Amino acid sequence: MAIKPKYVKQLATTLLERYPEAFNTDFDTNKENVAKLTTVDSKGVRNRVAGYITRKKAATV
Repeated sequence: MAIKPKYVKQLATTLLERYPEAFNTDFDTNKENVAKLTTVDSKGVRNRVAGYITRKKAATV
């Protein structure tokens, strides 16, 4: 597994703190919510953030 850049972790952590109910263990749902809640233009960055959030939520279940 690749090491995630600092900005991906920071953005994901901030989103999880502010909107914990918006995210779950489904990647596609998280991807849509990241797009709605942020101004990230890059599809790659959006997917990395959504993937990181998905893994964090799955680890807490």
